[in-house]
Amino acid sequence: MKKIKIIHILHSVGGVDTSLRVLINAMDASKFEHVVIHGTKDSSNFIDATNTAVKEYKIPIERDIHFVKDFKSIIEAYKIVKREKPDLIHAHSAKGGLIGNTIGFFIDGIKVLHTPQAYSFLSTKNRLKRHFLVFIERILKNRNSILLASSNSELERGLNEVKYKRSKTALFNNCISPVVLNPKFSDLSSYNLPSEYICTVGRPSYQKNIEMMIEVLREIVKEIPDIHLVIMGVGLVSPNTENVKRLIKKYGLESNTTMIEWIEREKIFHIISKSKLYISTARYEGLPYAVIESLSLSKAIVATDCDGNRDLVTDQKNGFLLDLDAVVLMSNRIIELIKNDSKRLNFEDNSQKIFNERFNLDNNIKALEHLYLSYCRK
Repeated sequence: MKKIKIIHILHSVGGVDTSLRVLINAMDASKFEHVVIHGTKDSSNFIDATNTAVKEYKIPIERDIHFVKDFKSIIEAYKIVKREKPDLIHAHSAKGGLIGNTIGFFIDGIKVLHTPQAYSFLSTKNRLKRHFLVFIERILKNRNSILLASSNSELERGLNEVKYKRSKTALFNNCISPVVLNPKFSDLSSYNLPSEYICTVGRPSYQKNIEMMIEVLREIVKEIPDIHLVIMGVGLVSPNTENVKRLIKKYGLESNTTMIEWIEREKIFHIISKSKLYISTARYEGLPYAVIESLSLSKAIVATDCDGNRDLVTDQKNGFLLDLDAVVLMSNRIIELIKNDSKRLNFEDNSQKIFNERFNLDNNIKALEHLYLSYCRK
């Protein structure tokens, strides 16, 4: 039987990178062949379910809009697609969507699935820039474009703001296999963490809104002076790192915080597993892997009520959802869960149940394979 060939196009960093690696590694390698087109500076070595390296092409894909560089990327990607003759294109991220959907204009008979993993227009407060980015999303979608949303929130954005027709959309939640803690990565002594702490994974940026988290920590310290916050993921595309450090120093919270640069996911799992709870102050998400991992690790979660977070956290069931900038209320909720063991344990049990019901890749991967097959060119 001839394998179905899928070309993936993306700027492969952060959750977008994690998403593709997880999917390729979980899919039936006897039925599907994968080819990855991604940025020259991105991490490499995508592995399929048989532990075989996937064919990769590196082209100059960058995060920000740059008309000349983007045009060159589109031309290079177009040539690769023509040469590889895939059955389907899956474009991940905003930049992957720009390239993939543009190619879809010019190649008849091949569908382009676009998974934004958080629309780019959510990344700005500037109204004119937001309208411009929405406009780009609208004009790029074409007769061959299908929105494959990573969360229900993302699906609704696509329908209501990008104006996809319902018939041109599908939903496949970001998923992971249940987290199994690898003892090889259990030694955390180099980080000098206290016995009790709360944690988050998120690069200091407009999206992750870590400044709000420091404001929340400042309030918690008034009630729990030895509270400790561990922030993981600092360093890679982290434009607000110095702002966060200045805020920590301003409030005298140096002894209450640990900032850790990008490390192996397996070490992140161990740090989350030992934490009291997981927190997120994001302004928007696609469907955040760190929160899904926290569900798998049975963690209570305190998070902002934004796209992505609200798809994973049910208020008063497995955590608390709070308005953006509700600093005092978020600090009170965190204090409540630290002090109320029975409530926190109940939330932890519910997180595990929600994960198994909706976000367990082992249960859901066949649904993605079916989606791929249904959109392949006949």
